Amino acid sequence: MSPVLLPVLLPLLAAAAILVLRRGGPALALGGAVLGLGASLWLLARVAGGPAETLLLPGLPEMPLRLTAEPLTALLAVAVATVGTFVLTYAVGYMQRESGLPRFCAVMSLFLAAMQALVLAGDWILLLAAWELIGLCSYLLIGFWFQRPEAADAAGRAFLYTRSADLGLYVAIFILIGSTGTSEIAATLATDGGATVAAGLLLLMAAMGKSAQVPLQDWLMRAMAGPTPVSALLHSATLVAAGAILLIRSAPLLSPGVLLAIGLVGGITTVAAGVIALAERDLKRLLAASTASQYGLMLVAVGAGVPLAALLHLLAHAAIKSTLFLAAGDFQHARGGTGFDQLEGVGRARPWAFAGFALAALALAGIPPLSGFFSKDAVIAAALSAQGAAWLGPLALAGTLLTGGYMARALRLLWRGSGETRPVAGSAWMTVGVWGLVIPATTLGLAFGPIEAVLDLPAVPAGAVAVLLGLLAAVSGLGLGWLAPAPRLLGPIYPWARRGLAIGGGLTVWVGRPAMAAARGCEWLEGRLYAAVLDVGRAGLSVARLARASDERRIDGMIFALVAGMRALGDRARALQSGLIHRELAVSVSVAAVGLVVLLVIL
Repeated sequence: MSPVLLPVLLPLLAAAAILVLRRGGPALALGGAVLGLGASLWLLARVAGGPAETLLLPGLPEMPLRLTAEPLTALLAVAVATVGTFVLTYAVGYMQRESGLPRFCAVMSLFLAAMQALVLAGDWILLLAAWELIGLCSYLLIGFWFQRPEAADAAGRAFLYTRSADLGLYVAIFILIGSTGTSEIAATLATDGGATVAAGLLLLMAAMGKSAQVPLQDWLMRAMAGPTPVSALLHSATLVAAGAILLIRSAPLLSPGVLLAIGLVGGITTVAAGVIALAERDLKRLLAASTASQYGLMLVAVGAGVPLAALLHLLAHAAIKSTLFLAAGDFQHARGGTGFDQLEGVGRARPWAFAGFALAALALAGIPPLSGFFSKDAVIAAALSAQGAAWLGPLALAGTLLTGGYMARALRLLWRGSGETRPVAGSAWMTVGVWGLVIPATTLGLAFGPIEAVLDLPAVPAGAVAVLLGLLAAVSGLGLGWLAPAPRLLGPIYPWARRGLAIGGGLTVWVGRPAMAAARGCEWLEGRLYAAVLDVGRAGLSVARLARASDERRIDGMIFALVAGMRALGDRARALQSGLIHRELAVSVSVAAVGLVVLLVIL
């Protein structure tokens, strides 16, 4: 068996086993994730210093499906498997009192398998299938507590907004395959011309939906209605990462104009989502807004023409953000919620979780020597060296400043104050999950050098100015966030930021309600068409019944009457055949005489 298949197959088999056995879900899901992590590490070791490995699978005519392991895709597979393993470890404790555990574990395993298929996909058809599958899994996981109206609404919004943007991926793939005649990703990225501009903009549209970029960021904060392990996996290395991964892998295709558009979308998002996070009063929603902001920084790096910087920040952010969410889930169980009024001082009562949260928060802010310091410096250096540096540089620095502000605000809230704290069931599993991710969140920056050496991507620009400006922005943001309340920092825009910077009701008014109205109209039309088809069927049945009655009462009656007449005639003819010779001779003579008389008369 090809090693490139194992990272996908192992969690997929775990999902199938859970659905069949309906028991042992946590053990099977965790086992599949651990084995998948081992397979991903083995795969990375095989391709890091050697040729890429490709597995061809049956697909469309002359367009086979491909799984391709090269240094970039294998590294992404390791990141997905690492985060998935520790999130599932954490989930063993977090979800142990929940009903529907087999369903949760099966979908989480399927989610991991689909994400591995996406990052290892070597052709657009397989990538699109995996893209759709992670969308379905996210819908099922966000709506895990579907009995709760807010969870069902959040799942529907996530599905609606991301599916709307997914249209861009469909059309982009159609353009790329149509212009090159192949579905192989590597071959389509080597093309150029007007088609690539349209395809690049459409890929940006798809990435904006998945990575919650402005103006499609609202669904991500509402997705906090799902279980915390879902939030941790969703925001760090799977669904939301898919948009950034798509653009990083497509970077050779993107023209300068498309790159500038990507950078501006990312820059606007990192500032807008950072302002929203600064105004939030719920810890999980703050972290969700932060996710959109950080993926905005990744798009800034892609737009600057340095996808390596975006990749480094994606890897660091995966470990950091999953740590933050898992620690937030620990606080949630201790206080029964994630609202700021519920979490005051919980860090003192949960020191291990708070220590992990604090390290990850400082890493996200960009404090040395933690991983976020190196990855954010790479993004800022890329932005300052880009053609659009006048726009991208200030936006990246503003995003860094805001990151420090909202993370300091969260740390201050968790440390200062007091309140009753209840025991947390499964805390041992949860602590292992948190600290398993704290280690890469703090130390991953040390591996950036070797990572850059094995990847065939443009190098990150070097510059002491970027380091100094980034550190100044991070420290300033932390100081302002700790010392000044959000209303004072944001001033008159604070109420607007509390509403998610929505304009005229936001996407709910401009997209959600029209889309739902169109869906209801389609449902009404479908109902009418269905009723019309049934009416036509009923009319056909009525005609058939009439035809049957006509056959039975008229045509069949005539046929039966003819048959009866012929039978009667036969009976009479049979009476003439008595078997007596003298009678037969008399009849013959009589008939002959009658015939002779007739002939004489005629003649």
